[in-house]
Amino acid sequence: MDDKKIPTQFAPGERSSAQEIARQARLFAGKRLLGMLPDMMPCVLMVLNEHRQIVFVNKQIATLLSPTQSSDSVLGMRPGEALGCTHGFESEGGCGTTESCSLCGTVDAILASQQGESSVRECRILRRHNGEALELRIWTTPVEVDGERFIVCAILDISHEKRRQALEHIFLHDIYNVAYGLSWYADFLKKGAPDKVEEYADTIHRLCGELIDEIDAQRILLRAESGELILTLEPIGSLTVLQDTIAMYSRHPVAHDRILRLDEKTTEVSIVSDKILLMRVLGNMVKNALEACRASQTVTIGCRTSSDSVEFWVHNPGVMKREVQLQVFQRSFSTKGRGRGLGSYSIKLLTERYLKGQVSFTSDDESGTTFIIHCPLKPNEATIGTPQAASSRSFR
Repeated sequence: MDDKKIPTQFAPGERSSAQEIARQARLFAGKRLLGMLPDMMPCVLMVLNEHRQIVFVNKQIATLLSPTQSSDSVLGMRPGEALGCTHGFESEGGCGTTESCSLCGTVDAILASQQGESSVRECRILRRHNGEALELRIWTTPVEVDGERFIVCAILDISHEKRRQALEHIFLHDIYNVAYGLSWYADFLKKGAPDKVEEYADTIHRLCGELIDEIDAQRILLRAESGELILTLEPIGSLTVLQDTIAMYSRHPVAHDRILRLDEKTTEVSIVSDKILLMRVLGNMVKNALEACRASQTVTIGCRTSSDSVEFWVHNPGVMKREVQLQVFQRSFSTKGRGRGLGSYSIKLLTERYLKGQVSFTSDDESGTTFIIHCPLKPNEATIGTPQAASSRSFR
């Protein structure tokens, strides 16, 4: 091991040398110790050394690796590095050594097993090469081989299970509530006095819009994650997009007793993008901001330009807890309960993978919370028409 002390904000950053990794890997080579069992198991199996580095993997690891990786290439890496976690490459120490890693289920389970305990945790990973979200269940067990301590780590991809839970919540809770409201007002319309017909009809029209919007949001997200969305690029005025977003969400239930306004310094900027997809992203930003507000508070939206991009932003006076800030873009993380948390994740997914932009935020006591998306004034010609981008226009 290198004697150099590696800086860390959580787990130790020191590593074994390449020679030590090779020696430890030979302990498991040819499956001498484990027989054929590892490759017969349906989940990924890793063996980690005392520095949390991989010295053995079974063939199922291929299901979680990028196309350019091989099972041999991950030897010496830590789990987050092998799986392409965005945080695994943010610091000199690598996987396990950033502030965000203090909330990682995988690191937590490994550290527990280094103390001699078996552990089961869940873990959410955003992958840096394509923005894909992985949701994993991790089992760790300490073992001793030839007098050396190792950790056997079993990993099961539960992304489909989490997606199913989210859809069940949305369709059994959110959409049910809107459908129930539609039925209620339709009954009033049928029995109500003539002077109430227009009022009830307007409410029914609004509820129908909410129902379609909720279903459309899930269809977009499902197609975005599977890479089936196709961009419809057109010239767009930034001011027009912001005004349309305000008009849409000023009538939304989350805006009740709250103020939504356009920043007075906002000017019109012409960009080339997918209007519907851009409005979906801005709408999620606005909805999240309104939900974070108390009654009578104001959400402000606006935009500004640089030489080759436009910056859209949404501000609310609230402040996110540090724990929330570290997990805000994770797919199933939410402060609103199980089965939620898709809004912020979809903002990042749609902006960075499809609109070719970047997402960031600031949140502090003095300035409140501002979410920002940076979008190119015009997408790179090489990305136009590729099957990785998309609009909801094909769904309507």
